[in-house]
Amino acid sequence: MNTSNEARVPVERGDDRQVEEIVRSGPSGALAVAGIATAIVIALWFAFYFLVFLPRGVIY
Repeated sequence: MNTSNEARVPVERGDDRQVEEIVRSGPSGALAVAGIATAIVIALWFAFYFLVFLPRGVIY
């Protein structure tokens, strides 16, 4: 276990400003990935419905 303080580097004020700018820009990348994943799931559901379920016809 390292008990020395050598590994601890003080955070500079410039780093805080960079972090604030990144947070301010928002989670646009995460929202884009979630939107694409949701679109893929919906497309697969429609593909299954139109290509597998409907061609079987009405089951009495």
